[in-house]
Amino acid sequence: MSLVGEGAALATSVFWAGSAAFFTLAGRRIGSQPVNIGRLLIALGVLSLVHLFLFGTPFPFGAGAARLGWLAASGLIGYAVGDAVLFESLVLIGPQLAMLVMTTSPLFSAILGWALLGQGLSLPKLLAMMVTIGGIALVVGPGRNGESHPHLRRGVILGLGGALGQAVGLLFSRYGLEGGFHPVSANLIRIVAGSVVLLVWSGVRNELPGHLASFSDDWSALGLTAIGAVVGPVLGVVASLVAIAHASLGVAATLMSLAPVLLLPAAHVLFREKVGSRAVLGTVVALAGAAGLFWL
Repeated sequence: MSLVGEGAALATSVFWAGSAAFFTLAGRRIGSQPVNIGRLLIALGVLSLVHLFLFGTPFPFGAGAARLGWLAASGLIGYAVGDAVLFESLVLIGPQLAMLVMTTSPLFSAILGWALLGQGLSLPKLLAMMVTIGGIALVVGPGRNGESHPHLRRGVILGLGGALGQAVGLLFSRYGLEGGFHPVSANLIRIVAGSVVLLVWSGVRNELPGHLASFSDDWSALGLTAIGAVVGPVLGVVASLVAIAHASLGVAATLMSLAPVLLLPAAHVLFREKVGSRAVLGTVVALAGAAGLFWL
């Protein structure tokens, strides 16, 4: 039994967890918006060089109109719209609740995969998905005595929008990858589309010069953003595209949602966050569910 897709999905979680740590460190120095734009521009440069090395051109010009359309739409939804509403949700209700809401993304992916791609899910795999999601929710969910949030409803709606955007972005990528299209080329198209939208939006609001100047004033932030860009938007997203090309959408999305769990050691070591018994229990439950997705 080939586990290429499942393995790539798990690797995606590792890459995304690492990039989140680097982006958090950089964002605390210069703010999240400059980091958001900087990561895409750096990833765009790196991927263009990689594409030139692999295929002899800096961009897949022969991808075809239909494929370009699917992957560009995926980049718009994933890198621009999806990230935008997720970041707003983080601001409104905090990272724990926002990430808890984001764990619904695999369910959206499974439903879309079943409805539009004809992907079936066996009962054991459905149960393993629910166990994994439950474990993640246990880790990132708010405690019983957690603080209340005055914008809870709006934050949850935006978080659900981010989860749905991630699922739709994966679906569109799946269409764009049909016929064996290379994941590096696909990711490059997605990043170009997302970068163009963010640059135009920042330019219209006259924020772009200030965002770019932030990096010239803080070289450490630039280095952290560059490392995060290579680990996340480059390695992580390429791995995610391999995952959805070789595994069902719901299973891949579930394994890719393990990033919050894998961030526990970084949260404790880098950010001095307290890791309680509930987080440890949730980690064990989530990893047990992920193991079930591999072997059931």
